[in-house]
Amino acid sequence: MIATFPKMRRAALVLSIVATGISLNAQDTKRANAPAFAKELPKVRSGDPILEFNGKDLTGFYPYTHKNKFEDPQQVFTVKDGVIVISGEDFGAITTKEKYKNYHLVVEWRWGPRTFAPRKDKSRDSGILLHCVGEDGAVGGHWMESQECQIIEGGCGDFIMVAGKNKPSLTCKVRKEGNAMIFDPVNGTEVTRDSGRYDWWGRDPKWKDVLGFRGEKDVESPFGEWNRMEVVCDGDTITNIVNGYVVNVGTKSSHTEGKLQFQSEGAEIHFRKIEIRPLIK
Repeated sequence: MIATFPKMRRAALVLSIVATGISLNAQDTKRANAPAFAKELPKVRSGDPILEFNGKDLTGFYPYTHKNKFEDPQQVFTVKDGVIVISGEDFGAITTKEKYKNYHLVVEWRWGPRTFAPRKDKSRDSGILLHCVGEDGAVGGHWMESQECQIIEGGCGDFIMVAGKNKPSLTCKVRKEGNAMIFDPVNGTEVTRDSGRYDWWGRDPKWKDVLGFRGEKDVESPFGEWNRMEVVCDGDTITNIVNGYVVNVGTKSSHTEGKLQFQSEGAEIHFRKIEIRPLIK
């Protein structure tokens, strides 16, 4: 069933946040070089969290991995010192027990040091799967059918349509550069797809799948420092925000409700905050 929301005690605007660990000068430089549309945060209000990582355990979530399904003998998912540690050793995810729609997701995450085959020397990779439906493990034996807000070195905020029994579709205003479709709400053209990806506006055209990749325009924090990612799911629109910048917007999503998954995909990643806040109309 879809989670219901309690009476709201306060409202929170989506605001620009300077990521922990980024110097003011570095942040000022990034902001000066960012396109105007990336600084225009959505005017939405959200209420108290209906789901919130409690800093102690995985209450509200359950594990699923390719090898061990609903068990976790490898301890791919643990909580240490108030932080969720996802090792990346086996592909899978922690999944919300409930389904959600019309929400403001707030997470704070950073990369850990470990990487594993088959991505040991590749870009650190993870992601947040939104509007997850269908069976656990339907996709490759480890994920659910969904719309993905990508977390990968150099590509944080990309959209990927993750097909399961059905093929999710999403529309994005993009410009085409070779085979890439890059989010561009000013000069782009609306494209609807049910496979592939939409790159965030600053993704480096010279991106390579190598460990530690960084592009000129990346707004992701340096390795080991915390990032703040916000995702606003409002009806059939999904807005991805990384460290206070709108990096991608998808519309006309075929999927508008479902569970959320936080991926294990070959690289260690930490989460110190996960909040799902209902939108207030």
